[in-house]
Amino acid sequence: MGNLLTNRLHIDLPMETKFFWPVRVYYEDTDAGGVVYYANYLKFFERARTERLRQIGFEQDELRKSSGVLFAVKSVQVNYLKPARFNDTLLVSAEVAELRRASLIFAQEIRLGDPAGDKLCEATIHIACVTDGGFRSAAIPGFLVERIKDAI
Repeated sequence: MGNLLTNRLHIDLPMETKFFWPVRVYYEDTDAGGVVYYANYLKFFERARTERLRQIGFEQDELRKSSGVLFAVKSVQVNYLKPARFNDTLLVSAEVAELRRASLIFAQEIRLGDPAGDKLCEATIHIACVTDGGFRSAAIPGFLVERIKDAI
């Protein structure tokens, strides 16, 4: 698979193929202005990635135990488009845009209310596969590569 994300923030996938995870904005998620604090979008993205990987049949704690590897965020590129506010219902997408030997690149977005709702935020998040003990780069286990390929 080639580099799909060169100098691009996100990839527009057909809406019907996207995975979305619902999130409710709580008061604790907001800043003094009553909108979602910018760093909290990263938490929403993290939850959706975890649920996406769970959907394709794997748990990160089990991967750590069985294969001695885990995933760590290597880099994040975020574009904030519109604010989310207290009590909004959001849908957070998590799509594997690129699968590499030792990393994944996710294209993610947050929409208001439903998949066709206003796009509030978009991100490209590079996730590295690393060893449990030394945090050195490691190949993604073959069984997981196959599951990811089947899902994208």
